[in-house]
Amino acid sequence: MTTNGARASRWTAEDTGQSIRVEPPIPLVDLVWQHEQIAADVIPEVFQVMSSGAFVLGSTVAAFERDFADFSGSRHCIGVANGTDALELTFRGLGIASGDAVIVPANTFIATAEAVLRAGARPVIVDCNEHTMIDAARVAESLDHSVRAVVPVHLYGQMADMEQLVETVGESGVAVIADAAQAQGASRRGEGIGWLTAAAATSFYPGKNLGAYGDAGAVLTDDDELASRIRRIANHGSDLKYVHTEIGCNSRLDALQAVVLRAKLQRLREWNNHRRRAASRYNELLSPLAERGLLQLPTVLTGNVHVWHLYVVRVRDRDRIVQAMQEAGVGAAVHYPTPIHLQPALRSLGYRAGDFPVAEKLCSEILSLPIYPGITESMQERVTAVLERALHARTKDRS
Repeated sequence: MTTNGARASRWTAEDTGQSIRVEPPIPLVDLVWQHEQIAADVIPEVFQVMSSGAFVLGSTVAAFERDFADFSGSRHCIGVANGTDALELTFRGLGIASGDAVIVPANTFIATAEAVLRAGARPVIVDCNEHTMIDAARVAESLDHSVRAVVPVHLYGQMADMEQLVETVGESGVAVIADAAQAQGASRRGEGIGWLTAAAATSFYPGKNLGAYGDAGAVLTDDDELASRIRRIANHGSDLKYVHTEIGCNSRLDALQAVVLRAKLQRLREWNNHRRRAASRYNELLSPLAERGLLQLPTVLTGNVHVWHLYVVRVRDRDRIVQAMQEAGVGAAVHYPTPIHLQPALRSLGYRAGDFPVAEKLCSEILSLPIYPGITESMQERVTAVLERALHARTKDRS
């Protein structure tokens, strides 16, 4: 996400010849700030990789994989090219293919379902609950002999209710695979993002809590055999150079991205704490608006430690509010404006408007406010003021 110019104040001249100060824009996420924090560590390491010529896999990637596995509380980490590949490779590693079905939630990024289709399987979409998480009751209704896996999404920075999901699938043999792209560093009942799963897939897209300088991803698992198979499939189906035991693909983590990820990983606990403090400030600043019924604050599930990848409130007349905030220089956004069952690319699945009413309602109300390590109290106060003005303008127009 481009944040150039986010720090510089802008000045404009009025007809009187006087200059007035215009507040700089507040981005949804500030990646420039993150780079400034790690530049001194990253730049010499990048030159070392360049001097070594080991650009794909190698010792730098292996070191990051060990570090991230330890950080996440998992036995194995397999670095791959991106988060979508991480999901697809997990499905393929488990033997999920044509004729199989995988349950996914309606409120997620399309990649969750896209990876199912790329593996040759069929996505079965279910509704979510009011906490934006996959609805275990709807999962139970969708279980049949064709379902091989269910994919809870650790959305916005907190883990789904994994115990309830595991209880739901019971002894059916259905694998639980977490989409943890938004939850690096999150925990539930003291356990990491791979807890109670066959595997957890994550993305290191630049805007994530742990973001690379391009696309990257990883699979976390405690299963030795699954880890070996995913690593093999990701490397053209090969454990030994030029010996290919199955049809694979090319999805490997670059050493240069591993350098960046290792440097950021050393700071991730601190940066996630920054996010938590920012979320607490928003809760305090926005509580008066919530008490007046103008918005709904986000909730944290009992037992969760949230890492606030996104701070998402709910408002009525959302699209107008977003437009007003963006026009005022505040990087408000929506994650996501259209539930995946209504995406044109998935029309062939046969779903229609009204099939998943909770997700559809949420998608019309959710609003993401700027949150990132480095956001200041004054920035959050300004975000709150702009949001309040937009909410009041809506109320006046309706009166």
